[in-house]
Amino acid sequence: MTYCIGIRLNAGLVFLSDSRTNAGIDQISTFRKMMVYEQPGERFMCLLSAGNLSISQSVRELLQLEKIDRGPQQEPLTIWNAESMFDAARVLGATVRRVHEQDGPALRAAGVDFNCTMILGGQIKGEAMRMFLVYSAGNFIEATRETCFFQIGESKYGKPILDRVLTPATPLDEAAKCALVSMDSTLKSNLSVGLPLDLLVYREDSFRTEQIVCLDEGNPYFQMIHSTWGQRLREVFEGIADPVWDGSASAHPLLTHSERHAPLGKIRRPEDRIV
Repeated sequence: MTYCIGIRLNAGLVFLSDSRTNAGIDQISTFRKMMVYEQPGERFMCLLSAGNLSISQSVRELLQLEKIDRGPQQEPLTIWNAESMFDAARVLGATVRRVHEQDGPALRAAGVDFNCTMILGGQIKGEAMRMFLVYSAGNFIEATRETCFFQIGESKYGKPILDRVLTPATPLDEAAKCALVSMDSTLKSNLSVGLPLDLLVYREDSFRTEQIVCLDEGNPYFQMIHSTWGQRLREVFEGIADPVWDGSASAHPLLTHSERHAPLGKIRRPEDRIV
C-alpha cells in the first residue's frame, strides 16, 4: 500500500509520498511514488501515484508520450504542449484508460483488479496553480478552496490533522509540517506505509522544482516531528479532565439529569424476572 498527500494553497503546492510497496508480509520493497515533469520557466507538474505498482509505473512512463488527437488542424495534445492543467489532467486520464485497454483483460483473467489512483498538480504559464485527483477510470476532480488537499492510499490515519489545520491561507512551510505529521501518524498505525519519504514544496509562479528532499529514518527534522508530536499529544491528552460521575463536583459532568441523556434500560434474564 502507500500514502500520498497533495495540498493546494494560495502560496503554492505541497506534495508528500511514502515509498513502501508490499505484495505480502515477506515481499516488501521500496519504490518512489512521486514523478516530476517540468520545463523550467514554462511549466511544472508533479504526479503522485497509489495502487497497483505495475499499472502506476506504466502510466507514469507513458504519460510523457501520450497524445490526444485534436483534429487535422491542430497538433495532438500532450502534457508538454497543454495550455492548462485541466488539459494535462485529460492527457493523464487518457493514459490511464490506454493502460487499462492494454493490460485490463490480462489482469482480469488473473483475478487482479485494475487499481490506480493519482494526484496531479502544478502550474502552466498563463494560468493559476491547479490540482486534480484522477481515478482508475481516467475521470478526475479538482481541488477547490473548500477542499484544498487530496489523499490517496492509506488516508484515514493522517486525515484528522489535515482537516483541523489546513486552509487555503496556510503558509507553505506550515503545510509541509502538517503533511509530515499526517504521514507520521500513518506510519505509526499502518505497516504498509514506510520510509523513505519524498517531500516537494512548489512556490507559485516559480515554474521549477526548488525545494525537494528525500527523508529517511536518520533525517533530524523528521525525527523531531516523530518524537515531538507523540509527546505533545500525550501532554494534551493528560491535560483533559477525566470523566466525573458526580455532576455537582464538575463543570463538565459526564452524567446529567436530562431525560435525553438518560442511560439505556436494563434487560434481565427471563429466569431473574420477578412475577
